[in-house]
Amino acid sequence: MDSKKTVFILSDSVGETAELVIKAGLSQFYQDYEIQRIPYVEDTKTIDDALNRSKDEDGIIGFTLVDPKLRNYLNEKASALDIEAIDIMGPMLQAMERVFDRQPRLEPGLVHKLDEDYFKKVEAIEFAVKYDDGRDPRGIARADIILIGVSRTSKTPLSQFLAHKRLKVANIPIVPEVEPPEELFEVDRSKCIGLRIQPEKLNDIRKERLKALGLGDQATYANIKRIHQELDYFDKIVERIGCRVVNVSNKAVEETANQILRLIKG
Repeated sequence: MDSKKTVFILSDSVGETAELVIKAGLSQFYQDYEIQRIPYVEDTKTIDDALNRSKDEDGIIGFTLVDPKLRNYLNEKASALDIEAIDIMGPMLQAMERVFDRQPRLEPGLVHKLDEDYFKKVEAIEFAVKYDDGRDPRGIARADIILIGVSRTSKTPLSQFLAHKRLKVANIPIVPEVEPPEELFEVDRSKCIGLRIQPEKLNDIRKERLKALGLGDQATYANIKRIHQELDYFDKIVERIGCRVVNVSNKAVEETANQILRLIKG
């Protein structure tokens, strides 16, 4: 039976990428092995220590080092000591440098920063779904942005658009017959944005919505008197909160979202 091999994994970040690649290769062999990960390599002494251990234990080395000086040092020393060293990142960076005709950034750990950014986006999207249309007022305190407005003022699409910017958004419908949740009046008002719309524009939108649902456009939902009543109540709530307002009339979701971002960041 083959003796157990020790695989030393060196990385200028956490070493996760190198370990995944090494394990993928090892899976092709009936070989007992042990992995020892050496993360955050920043100097030649750490490399020397790993090489000496590998020499003593008849091990091999797999590494991801973006710094060309450290990478070249490890390759040269490993060759001189007759140690098998697998440069996972080097050949790929060199090939990409030739193809893209530009220098790599040479910043360790960027893939994990990208992963973190991705998961923040997913978390924000899930948040927007969970706290859409006032489903759970507990989201108000946790939100980066709270959107309030009457029905058909693009609260949901705006929430999703802003979620893709990694912002947690809760939206609350404003209806005269329903008192808004208490949390809305306790939160930092700078996080709250009211969505205002012209009555005539809202009337047109609601009529089209009713038609799409196969309903007549004479329902109270699209009645101009009712719309004025809702918008008057919206204005009272906005004044009570003291929040800023964005007019969404005749604006695309992207345009409104960018205006909201400017207000929040300003």
